[in-house]
Amino acid sequence: MATNPSRNLWGPASTLGLIVAVSTCVLDQALKLWVLHGLQLAGKGRVAMAPFVDFVLTWNTGISYGWLQQDGPFGQWALLALMAVAVALLWLWLARTGTSLGALALGLIIGGAVGNAIDRMAYGAVADFVLLHITRPTWRFNWYAFNLADVAIVAGVAGLLYESFVGDRAAKAP
Repeated sequence: MATNPSRNLWGPASTLGLIVAVSTCVLDQALKLWVLHGLQLAGKGRVAMAPFVDFVLTWNTGISYGWLQQDGPFGQWALLALMAVAVALLWLWLARTGTSLGALALGLIIGGAVGNAIDRMAYGAVADFVLLHITRPTWRFNWYAFNLADVAIVAGVAGLLYESFVGDRAAKAP
């Protein structure tokens, strides 16, 4: 009995996931281009955007939270290869999901991962620039710097967790 290989790569919610992934990646890259070239953040240091939000450019040569910092080209290509495998597995999961929430969540994760991968290929590191902080007269707390792709990935993971624990038809990873 022959199976249709395209069925394994495209499912009922794949179109939604693809639209979300492409939109997320395009928005992430547009915002980064504006921050780097329009706002020219690299030459400004810190730009206050709100009482608790600053833009400050940092280059992350690692993965989330600055883990696995890689300064050389081999390490950067290894991280890109790891991202490519992760995106491929997430796409297989997307092809199997039948829910809009699952497709939305997986699309956010895929789009965020590809957005950060584009940075890694173009600049050798990921551009992070949003810094949340709390400032008091005697102390200051800074959260780590992040970007729109990071927000999309976290929101996607939250969506998958919600669907796994609350949803009627939880998507199953391949």
